[in-house]
Amino acid sequence: MRAPLLAALLLAACATPRAAPLASEAEIAAFEAAPLGPMASGADWNAPFAPFNIIDNIYYVGPAGVSSFLIRTPDGLILIDGGLAQSAPIIIANIAALGFDIRDVKYLLASHAHFDHAGGLARLQRASGATFVASAADRAPFEAGRFPYGPSKDDRFAPLRVDRVVADGETLSLGGVTLTAHLTPGHTPGCTSWSLPITGADGAAHTAFIHCSATTGGQSVAPESYPGMVADYRTTFARTRTISADVFLAAHGNFFDLAGKRARQIAGDANAFVDPDALQRFNAQMEAAFNAELARQQAAAASPSQ
Repeated sequence: MRAPLLAALLLAACATPRAAPLASEAEIAAFEAAPLGPMASGADWNAPFAPFNIIDNIYYVGPAGVSSFLIRTPDGLILIDGGLAQSAPIIIANIAALGFDIRDVKYLLASHAHFDHAGGLARLQRASGATFVASAADRAPFEAGRFPYGPSKDDRFAPLRVDRVVADGETLSLGGVTLTAHLTPGHTPGCTSWSLPITGADGAAHTAFIHCSATTGGQSVAPESYPGMVADYRTTFARTRTISADVFLAAHGNFFDLAGKRARQIAGDANAFVDPDALQRFNAQMEAAFNAELARQQAAAASPSQ
């Protein structure tokens, strides 16, 4: 009896993936103390930005260039994206400035596993003790602390422990607030956007959509950086055309005119972030830019080397 039982236990252990270890305090601190790379510093990605309430229970808590969103529920907080490694202290301070506590974050979500959105997640995971949720296709880069191709392949970040894998259309609920995951691959294989119903200042119902990204981001699409990359982009553009959302938010502030809309909000427009056409305008712009970049890279690949 013992041999078959032992064999069964060993088989079960091999079939169940082990959770990645949580990054150490020393490892996280080293990334936070490192100077910003040229990509981040040149784009002011980590420039301070005062935290504020976007609409209903959604707050902006990131620096100016790389977004981080806090969602309030009666049973705790949900935090989406962690910016750069050097962004995590800013995000924690911004959460506190709004009267919240990082330790009340119950779910930590991610858009994708590039260093400028995943860099601060290990600190936020350690500070909050939250359950980290990510897509299956981006799980390995999150847990390795490195995205394997493209301009950011050498930009490492503190590895994370993925606690829960989310699939396309899967929902996550806390305190009566429900978010839906939308897999929007291309920018990364597991790029994940999130949506949730909200109420505007006028009492009207709205839908917020937090877009992962659909830029090529300097990556090779001809040849593809991963098999099926071009098809993934096209699927994402097609799927996004079917989504109805009138509060468009995204992983970078310039994607959704963060500064401009915040200025209008401060000037008295309580629904400055409500725009029924913004998501589809962005999707059309991203699709046109992708097609142009694909054609450019295909032409370059077909040309004889000089």
